[in-house]
Amino acid sequence: MQSLPALVYLDMQGNSFTCDCDNAWFLQWVITNKQTQVSDAYNFECNFPPNLKGRKLLELDVRSCTVDVGFVCYMSTACAVMVVMAVSFTHHFLQWHLVYAYYLLLAFLYNTKHKDKRAHPYDAFVSYNANDEHWVLGELLPKLEDEQGWRLCLHHRDFQPGKPIMENITDAIYGSRKTICVISHDYLASEWCSREIQVASFRLFDEQKDVLILVFLEDIPMQLLSPYHRMRRLLKRQTYLSWSRAVAHPDLFWEKLRQALETREDPAGEHLLLSVGDGIPGERPDQ
Repeated sequence: MQSLPALVYLDMQGNSFTCDCDNAWFLQWVITNKQTQVSDAYNFECNFPPNLKGRKLLELDVRSCTVDVGFVCYMSTACAVMVVMAVSFTHHFLQWHLVYAYYLLLAFLYNTKHKDKRAHPYDAFVSYNANDEHWVLGELLPKLEDEQGWRLCLHHRDFQPGKPIMENITDAIYGSRKTICVISHDYLASEWCSREIQVASFRLFDEQKDVLILVFLEDIPMQLLSPYHRMRRLLKRQTYLSWSRAVAHPDLFWEKLRQALETREDPAGEHLLLSVGDGIPGERPDQ
């Protein structure tokens, strides 16, 4: 039409019109142009597609044929803002729930993959921070392996080189009858230690077996355990040992640990009180 700037009169009566977005420009031109008179335009009828046959051409709604750039930008910006808010909220308030779900999935996949392989090459996997290695190698290892004869799984000695660290951790936990977590301030600050105790607790909740032993090297205030709400739940329902309270009775500490390693995995079985002192480490009796 732009090539006919002097067009004054247009007669298209009797033509077959296709009513789709390809002809939306023509409808707009018929309605908005002020130079050319289109004869009997209000009686033009659609012939295609079949569901619109007989409908007046100028009654066709062509708004869906055009893209409102402003609206698209508004919706895109609004969605981006909502996504950022949702991610921020999730990271701040639900971070541990997502981490829990992730490692629960890993544990479930491992359990499904190895459900027919129930042999445990180790009696216990020892989860500890590198800063506490002197206690593990100097106190725990000689007592449990050399004197009591238990077969322990340790990071530096028994992890398979070249295998992903999380796969090594999962194999060690599920390949041991029990998991001993050596808890300290350094342990709580370690990302990998946190993942180890989470995988161990997932196995505990999944299998409903008494497979987790908590050993506290230090008295840790309860407020420091607040981010580790699942550990707090374990302390209220699970056996634990306190090394800091066993200074006067070290033999009792090792005897209780031996009993814990010997107890049945069935939680309905005998449940030992392993703490040498009373109450949760770092918690007042009235808490």
